[in-house]
Amino acid sequence: MKYLSALLALVLLSGCMNVSDMAEGTRYHLRDAGILDHSDTQRSATWRIQPDSLIYIAQGHFVPPGQFYPRPNVVAEEAFKGFVEYFPMVRRAPEPAGLEEALNQAAANGAHYLLYTRFAAADDRIGTYEEWDDQRVIDRLGVDTSVIQLMLIETGTRYQVDNARIRTRGGILTLYDAKPDQYLGPPLRDYARRLLGLGR
Repeated sequence: MKYLSALLALVLLSGCMNVSDMAEGTRYHLRDAGILDHSDTQRSATWRIQPDSLIYIAQGHFVPPGQFYPRPNVVAEEAFKGFVEYFPMVRRAPEPAGLEEALNQAAANGAHYLLYTRFAAADDRIGTYEEWDDQRVIDRLGVDTSVIQLMLIETGTRYQVDNARIRTRGGILTLYDAKPDQYLGPPLRDYARRLLGLGR
């Protein structure tokens, strides 16, 4: 009788939602609980752009405070990987640049928009036995976090059409040997989707 009632409950639940919705809901709750990687994007506007827009991606020289030193152009590289899936005409600066220099590079490439990025904060926590041997501070155990800032600027008018802040947090399952810059890809891809008006 127990098995029959469990089977009946499963059948009723499967009629209410499909498997992909159930998987996405489970993934959302695991991220919210800190088991899986999590990110939170805050935008100043709900601006949408055309899919045929030429976007030039650049990163500032700013290095996040603390002991973590990411690769110099890692945010621009990860943004390029996410944006190239949705915008066929996207270019990336080969190295970090100041805002004025990036605007000039974008204009020289004929870009409609400049996506200017910055690694604002990063906290690389102890995640391996080697790091534990080096630091031996219990307060430093935990998941990595980071904050990146994005500015979307129209190159012709130099008008800032959007400003975003993305906060990422690692999960317990991805704790071992992770770095804050490894969590940037999915939220930047999600930001590209939002610029097109697509859902997650």
